[in-house]
Amino acid sequence: MKLVLAAVGHKPPAWAETAYEDYAKRFPPELRLELKAVKAEPRTTGKTPAQMMAAEAQRLEAAIPKGAHRVVLDERGTRHTTVALAERLRAWMGEGRDVALLVGGPDGLDPALKATADETLRISDLTLPHAFVRVLLAEALYRAWSVTTGHPYHRE
Repeated sequence: MKLVLAAVGHKPPAWAETAYEDYAKRFPPELRLELKAVKAEPRTTGKTPAQMMAAEAQRLEAAIPKGAHRVVLDERGTRHTTVALAERLRAWMGEGRDVALLVGGPDGLDPALKATADETLRISDLTLPHAFVRVLLAEALYRAWSVTTGHPYHRE
């Protein structure tokens, strides 16, 4: 099974790439975390935010596996503790499908793409830089995996 982090955005700073990769490489072969970064629509073309989000949504659609369980990251999504996220991870693994975690661009995610979500997840009540979201999500998923396997990384 793959966890595909499909994110709109520019190349992150080196510290964010390093931190993301550090967590991504910790996952076991049977549960890989894979980043699919797609280009943000240029904000200087005179397009409306809706048009830009629609263009980014097309890129995200192309980046995610067909039939994947879709999890949209949104500030209005469900808030989970680490243990609750571990329970969600167990459920996803039980489905036997890849999981696509969708992160929007500067204007968010296209409403039509949000409507295709199987679930919506909030990782913070704060607004976070996109590069940091990748790192935070990778760490949270790794920690959730550690809970599911009894690995000592997470302590209650």
